[in-house]
Amino acid sequence: MHPPGFVKAKFALCRRVRLASQVCFGTVPGVGSHRERMASRSKDIVIVGGSVIGCATAYYLTQLGALDGRRIVVVEKDPSFATCSTARSAGGVRQQFSTPENILMSQVMIDLLRSLKDRFGPDADVGFQEQGYLILASRDGVDVLRSNVQTQRAHGADVHLLDPEALSERFPWLSTEGVACGSFGASGEGWIDPVSLTTLFRTAARAAGVEYLADTVTGFEVIGQSVAAVTLASGSRLSAGAVVNAAGPSAGAIAALAGIRLPVEPRKRYVYVIDCRAAPEALRQAPLTIDSSGVWFRPEGQLFITGVSPDEAHEPPAVDLDEIDYGLFEEEVWPRLAARVPVFESIKVVNAWAGFYDYNTLDQNAIIGPHPEIRNFYFANGFSGHGLQQSAAAGRAVAELIVLGEFQTLDLSRFGYERIAEGRPLRELNVI
Repeated sequence: MHPPGFVKAKFALCRRVRLASQVCFGTVPGVGSHRERMASRSKDIVIVGGSVIGCATAYYLTQLGALDGRRIVVVEKDPSFATCSTARSAGGVRQQFSTPENILMSQVMIDLLRSLKDRFGPDADVGFQEQGYLILASRDGVDVLRSNVQTQRAHGADVHLLDPEALSERFPWLSTEGVACGSFGASGEGWIDPVSLTTLFRTAARAAGVEYLADTVTGFEVIGQSVAAVTLASGSRLSAGAVVNAAGPSAGAIAALAGIRLPVEPRKRYVYVIDCRAAPEALRQAPLTIDSSGVWFRPEGQLFITGVSPDEAHEPPAVDLDEIDYGLFEEEVWPRLAARVPVFESIKVVNAWAGFYDYNTLDQNAIIGPHPEIRNFYFANGFSGHGLQQSAAAGRAVAELIVLGEFQTLDLSRFGYERIAEGRPLRELNVI
C-alpha cells in the first residue's frame, strides 16, 4: 500500500474504500465494582463500529488480556466502507489543541507512529508525512493562538509562535497580509494514510482472536443498570458483558437504542483535490496550513487537497456523500486560498469527495467512558474530526476501563458522559 504523497489524490478515496472493504470482513460463523467486572468476564464484549476507533479498542483489549474467557465481537454495518469517516478523512495528526487531554491523546498517536514496526511488524507503514501544521491568526485571534501555544508547549509539543516576518522567511509561498502570527508544529505533526492505520489495528486484533461481524445493531436488552445483550438485524443475539459505542457519525442513533441521549450527529465536510502546476517545490513540502478564515490545505503527492468547515448557519444536509457542493469551493474556498497562497490563483479542481464528522454538538470534544447509569455501556464518540489521530489513546482508554476498571495511562475523566448529562461543555477551540 502506497502512503499519501505517492498516490494521486484523485484516486485516493476510492482506493481507501476498496482496500478497507478487502481487509475488513471475512465470514465469521461503568465502571462498577470489582465483583461486577469479574462477573462480566464470561460474557462478550461487543464493539459497535468497525472503523478506526472500534478496531483500536479491539486491539488494545487484546493487549490487556480481555480475550481470556470471553469473546470480543466487532459489529460493522457497512463492510464496504462506502460512508466510512475514516476512509474519507484527510488523515491529519496534530498536537495543536486548546484542551490538554487532546494534546496528550495526539502524543499517544505520535508515540505509536514512531514504534509501528516494533508493535505491528517490519512491514508496518502508514505513510506518516511529518510536515507539520501551520495555524494562522488575524489580529482578533492572536490572544487565543498565543494561549493555545503556551498550553501546547507546557505539555511537550514542539510548537512555535511565529510573527509575519518569520512566517515569510520560513514559508516564502505564503502571503502574510492580514496575518498577525502563526503557530507551527515543527515535529510530531502531519498526516497519515487512515486506512493503513485501521488495517494494522484490525489485522492485529483478528490475529489475536477478535471476531468481526458484518451486521447491523437493532437494539439492546437493558436489564437493571446494564446491557445484557445486543440484537442484530440478522436475528442474532450477542450476550454483553460490555458494549462499546464506536459508531462514529451514527453514535447518537446507536445510543438512542439503549434509551441514552448522546449529542453526536453526522456533519458533512467536503474535500477538494486541486492541481497547481506552477506550485514551487517548497509549497509541495508545506505543512497542513489553516488560514484564519478556516480554509485549509495540504500537499497530496503532486496535488493538493483543501476544504473549510462551514459555520452553523450554513451546515449542509448530512446526506448523500456523492453530492458535492462545488459552489462552496468557488465562492468560499478558492478566493481565500488564492489570497493566502498567490500561486493558487491558477489551479484546477480535479476531484472532490465528502465525508461525515462525528460531531459533538455540545462542545466538539470526545465523549469517552461509561454511562453513569447503564454502567457497562461505554462511549468512544464525538471526536468532531479528530477521531483518527485520537484513536490509539481512545481505544486504549476504553480498554483500560473495561479490563482494569480505571484509566491507567492517561486520565480522560473530563471527557466522561457526566458533562453531557449536566450540559456542561468542555470546549475545544481548535476545531478544523
